Amino acid sequence: MMRHVRFIAIVLGALVLAAPAIARGQDRYLVIPFEYTGREAALSWLSEASAVLLADDLNALGRRAYTRDDRLEAFGQLQVPAVTSLSHATMIRLGQLVGATHVIFGSLSMSGNQVSLRAQSIRLDAGRMESEIVEAGRLDELFAVTERLGRRLAGVPAGAASLERPRLPAFEQYIKGLIAGTAPSKVGYLESAVRLDAGFDRARLALWAVHHDAGNEQAALVAATAVPETSPLYARARFAAALSLVQLKRLDDAFATLRTMSERAPTATIMNNIGVIQLRRPVTPQAGRATYYFDQALKMDQEDPDYYFNLGYAYWAEKDPQSAIFWLRETVRRNPADGEAHAVLAAALQASGAAAEAARERELAKQLSSTYAEWAQKPGGEPIPRGLERLKASLEISTIQRSDSAIAAGQRDQKELAAFHLDRGRRLAEQGSNTDAITELRRALYLSPYEAEAHLLLGRIYLASGQTSAAINAFKIALWSQESVVAHLQLAEAYLQNKDVPAARATLERALVLEPASDEVKAMLGKLKP
Repeated sequence: MMRHVRFIAIVLGALVLAAPAIARGQDRYLVIPFEYTGREAALSWLSEASAVLLADDLNALGRRAYTRDDRLEAFGQLQVPAVTSLSHATMIRLGQLVGATHVIFGSLSMSGNQVSLRAQSIRLDAGRMESEIVEAGRLDELFAVTERLGRRLAGVPAGAASLERPRLPAFEQYIKGLIAGTAPSKVGYLESAVRLDAGFDRARLALWAVHHDAGNEQAALVAATAVPETSPLYARARFAAALSLVQLKRLDDAFATLRTMSERAPTATIMNNIGVIQLRRPVTPQAGRATYYFDQALKMDQEDPDYYFNLGYAYWAEKDPQSAIFWLRETVRRNPADGEAHAVLAAALQASGAAAEAARERELAKQLSSTYAEWAQKPGGEPIPRGLERLKASLEISTIQRSDSAIAAGQRDQKELAAFHLDRGRRLAEQGSNTDAITELRRALYLSPYEAEAHLLLGRIYLASGQTSAAINAFKIALWSQESVVAHLQLAEAYLQNKDVPAARATLERALVLEPASDEVKAMLGKLKP
């Protein structure tokens, strides 16, 4: 027990060093599903319900709590299973990934018809574990129990209910639909939720998502269009309906839907998706070109690399290689591991006469994109297919913490500034302040996108935190920028962590060509099974 306490203290102590990366005065809560300690499998849905309800309550109380989709995205990036029995270190990494100031976790138990919730908060901004809070009540009072818990966590005094809730039996079916293992099971639970509460539009949107993910777009469209205009979720439902219309190739209807939404309340995601539609259908002067809409999306949100890519790709489609080059270079500044962006950039550079630079970009595209080699095999011309434009699947902007690109344009070519951020990133990584180190390294790469050492350091941090795919991409770019035995060894380690032994062997064999006498490379190769 003492060893466990000491471990938590060490982790929280490290957080104090990383605290400056989290803005003060902006509380953001990541709620992990509470661990259900009972043995009745029929009540295991309460675990996911605790996180969904508590996040809802915190948001209703004026706090910023991440949604279930945000949480699952963070789980996916860290490549950890979406389970409740997580270590404190994993919870902390998840919280840092989304930019949280608080990670809420706990347990729930049942005694007869009484449910008890025990919650604790890890303060990532202050580096401390807060006292446990307990709330209990009858199971049919679950909504009231979680709201009381939320008020205490948020420091808000008791008051009237903050949210209108569905009937509890409908909510139970909804949660079971979210966590069910197969699409038919999900559909069954969610349809049951709607039958039990006809006004439960959140379940309708979840039903849309299940059908959409399964490629059943006609059923998805029916679910989305069933949300009435009087619903608070109407805008989300119309956006979802437009996505289904796009997949059904009813582009005129999709355009009309999004155009009406943009006239009421334009957002970057709406303007982006209109741009995608315009790329996929004949353009008329009245409707406008795709580049216009992508430019509007970019003006509303300058952080998302997809908008830069779509604008560059649209210019490439319009046979304007110089404009395409400009925006695609901005894309890879923000996401150096974007293989498709490197591929289209290579094509635009080739068209503009920059053959040597195009060849280098093409080489990197092959390293990063498994599909690029397939494009290259197609006869005739540069193998850039249609359909690479990127739709946004949600009306809301993803809240997963984005890379820091807030650097003045006039500073972009200052090598001294890039070196400054690289040095800071190196020292922060040595101190174990990985969150701050990532920020500094991204700033260095924004200024100098192909700085090998910065990519190598990023890869090491990603590998240590379990973000294996991101680590592999970072090591690949480091090798492309400046080949070295060290980078090959690190890439081999990442491949092994990803259980890809053939790829690990290939990169180690290449390292042995570079340095035949390397005992470290030989030792690592010797441990690989034939």
